[in-house]
Amino acid sequence: MTDTKDQLQELVRGSDEVLPENGLEAKLKQGRPLVVKAGFDPTAPDLHIGHTVLINKMRQFQEFGHEVVFLIGDFTGMIGDPSGKNTTRPPLSPEEIKANAETYEAQIYKILDEEATRIEFNSRWMGAMDAAGLIKLASHHTVARMLERDDFNKRYTGGQPISVHEFLYPIVQGYDSVALKADVELGGTDQKFNLLVGRQLQQDFGQEPQIVLTMPLLEGLDGVQKMSKSMGNYIGITDAPGEMFGKLMSVSDDLMWRYFELLSFRTLDDIAGLRRRVEEGLNPRDAKFELGLELVARFHDDNAATAAKEEFISRFQQGAMPEDMPELSLASKNGRLGIAHLLKEAGLVSSTSEAFRMIKQGAVRIDGVKVEDRALEIDAGSIGIYQVGKRKFSRISLT
Repeated sequence: MTDTKDQLQELVRGSDEVLPENGLEAKLKQGRPLVVKAGFDPTAPDLHIGHTVLINKMRQFQEFGHEVVFLIGDFTGMIGDPSGKNTTRPPLSPEEIKANAETYEAQIYKILDEEATRIEFNSRWMGAMDAAGLIKLASHHTVARMLERDDFNKRYTGGQPISVHEFLYPIVQGYDSVALKADVELGGTDQKFNLLVGRQLQQDFGQEPQIVLTMPLLEGLDGVQKMSKSMGNYIGITDAPGEMFGKLMSVSDDLMWRYFELLSFRTLDDIAGLRRRVEEGLNPRDAKFELGLELVARFHDDNAATAAKEEFISRFQQGAMPEDMPELSLASKNGRLGIAHLLKEAGLVSSTSEAFRMIKQGAVRIDGVKVEDRALEIDAGSIGIYQVGKRKFSRISLT
C-alpha cells in the first residue's frame, strides 16, 4: 500500500473535518485495508454531482487498496432522514426505495471500481431485528443527547413537532457501523452528529470506534444553497452531455474552483497551476471548459464531452455572448416567476408587452434554447443564461 503520509494528504483533500484529528493517520499506520463506509438513502431515482463528493472520496480510498462499502439505506429510507430539516420528512414506500436503489447501483460505477465495491442494504440486519432488539438498541442513547443536535434542538425550542421515529434515525445509522465493523465513515457536514453516534455505539459494542470524515456540502448552481433537486440548482449525473456541460459553464468563476477541488480528479498541484494561469490572464471560461470536459467525459465519454463543448461554443460563442455577463438574483413569487416578468425585472426588456413581442419574434432564449411559450413560468432555484435579441444577456438565478 502507498506510504501513510501520501495517503493521508490525498484522503483529507477537500474534507471539512476528521474526528479524532489524528485518528485517520493512526488507522492508516495499521497497514491493513480499512473498511470505509458511506450511506445513501434512496430518496430520488437519480444522483446529482453533489452526491459524488462522497463517492469521489470513496474512490480515493479504493485506489489506495481500502475496502469501500456503498450502503443503501433502504431501512432508514423508510424512517426519513431528519438531518437539517425543520419539519418531519415523509418516509418512502418500499416500492419507491427499491426502484431508486436499483438506479443507484447503475450510476455509482461511473466513479467506483465495480469489482472492488461492496454494496450493502441496511435492511439486511435491521429487517432481521425484532422490536425487543430495537428497544434495546435505543437504550444506548438518551433524549438529552438527541436534543444536542442542532436541528432537533431548534425544532424543540421552536415548538415544532418531532416524531419519536426520527430519534431512531441516527441510532440505526450508527448501528450500521457496528454491523459493518467500519473503520471510517464518510458523510456530509450535516451528518456529523449521526456519524459520531456510530463511534459511540461501536464503543458500546466493544469495537474500535470508526474515524469520522466529513465533506462539505457542495453548493448548487446558484452558489448559495446546497445542491438539491428540490431547489432546482443541481446537475444530475444522468443529465444529457450538452445539458451537463451548459450547466457547468453557468457556474460563477469563484464557484468553479470549489467544483475543481471537490469534483475533479486532477491533482491539487495541477488545479493550483490552472488557477495561477487564470490569475496571469487565462480566460476563466477556458478553465471552466476543462472542468466541463472532465465531468461530462466521466459520466458519458470523451466524444460526448468534446461534442458538448463544440455545441456550447457554436451556440454561445458564435452568438457573441459577452465575456463579462451581468449576474442577477431575482425573487420569485410563490416559488415561480413568469418569463415576461422575469425579463422585465432583469432589465432585458422595458415592459412585459415588449417581452411578449420578443418571444413571438423568437428573440428570447434560455441557455441557448428558444422560448416559444409566452406563459412559461420559471421555478425558484433555477439558474440560466437569458438572452433577448443579439446583444442582451444576463445570468439569472431565481430564488
